[in-house]
Amino acid sequence: MTTAPGHILVIGAGLGGIRTIEALRQQGFTGRLSLVGSETHLPYDRPPLSKQVLSGQWEPEKTRLVNDEALAGLAVDTYLGRPVIQLDGDAVRLSDGASITADIFVIATGSKARRLPGQPEAMTTLRTLDDAITLRSRLTEASSALIVGAGFIGTEIASAAVGHGVSVTMIEAMAVPFARTLGTEVGQLSARLIRENGVDLQCGVALREFVDADSGVALTLEDGSQHRADIGVVGIGGTADVEWLVKTPLIVDNGIRCDSTGRAYGADNVWALGDAAAWLDPVADRHVRCEHWNSTISQARSVAASILGVTPDAQPVPYFWSDQFGLKIQAFGHTAGTDTVEQLHGDGLSGGPVKGTVLGHFADNRLIAVTAFGAPRHAMKYRQHIENGSTRSDTVEVAAGV
Repeated sequence: MTTAPGHILVIGAGLGGIRTIEALRQQGFTGRLSLVGSETHLPYDRPPLSKQVLSGQWEPEKTRLVNDEALAGLAVDTYLGRPVIQLDGDAVRLSDGASITADIFVIATGSKARRLPGQPEAMTTLRTLDDAITLRSRLTEASSALIVGAGFIGTEIASAAVGHGVSVTMIEAMAVPFARTLGTEVGQLSARLIRENGVDLQCGVALREFVDADSGVALTLEDGSQHRADIGVVGIGGTADVEWLVKTPLIVDNGIRCDSTGRAYGADNVWALGDAAAWLDPVADRHVRCEHWNSTISQARSVAASILGVTPDAQPVPYFWSDQFGLKIQAFGHTAGTDTVEQLHGDGLSGGPVKGTVLGHFADNRLIAVTAFGAPRHAMKYRQHIENGSTRSDTVEVAAGV
């Protein structure tokens, strides 16, 4: 922009929203800032919800990303518990009917937990702080749990449940967990980890229907088997929280489509980031919705720079992690397009311990991603090699020397 905007309004008071506010101030913006959020809570961190909060290691207050004093220091007007329901040109309308005008809008509304057809209220989901508090309370009272979905959220919930002494049954429609996102090899290791920790994991069988239960929850699978438990959770991922934008000029297709700096297509005054956005990946030449914590932070800095007319830094190699049954699972890079998987460290794929196994994902003989099970020291070494697109032979040579 040739001149600095007078008022920037950030929609979404989570990680992406508050980090954008902070980045704008750090990069010299002195105009008016507003932050709108659908929840009444101060901005908080979501990854600990299914990890430390659910397990009981943290109290909810520890997830806060900012306190009242820090918000005052940022000189930001807050509208918490009042979600935006409409964006129209230079104004937004809140759920209470209030209207706010601004020069620039940054959308960081994140995602919403995906639900299944006919899912009863007793089958809960985990997305918000209130969800985590409620589920933790129920885990302390239950003896059995039924979890639909063996993805990261489902498995972290299972891990917390086992820690609370709860017997867990997991239902996964795919042949192995993570088959679609991380591949069969990672899925095989994940399945072993889950089962070795006492979870009854049933893969390759789809849900037929939820059934009435006098108490607790119950469902029937396509093979005719029926399962019951004291509590139930559906953990099958999330969808971008963008339904309220379908009547705007923005291109909304599995997230708000943006250029490589987060500027949304279809409106000159809108940027988007985090789970709600699909940024252009100039290397892959496609739009990617990157639902990772570190990507959201780097995108927030890029959005702030782009708005203020500063060249943003290049986006780092994507990274995410999951804590499961005392093991940290890490992944660097994008696994989409993988045509070969190589075991770089450990013996997990050969029947040895899951812990210590590191897998390299290759496409056209180039390293595009690494997945590690309880091997953070090894995993970190490959980030630069992913960025450089190291060949398979070079990567194997690096592994041999580690």
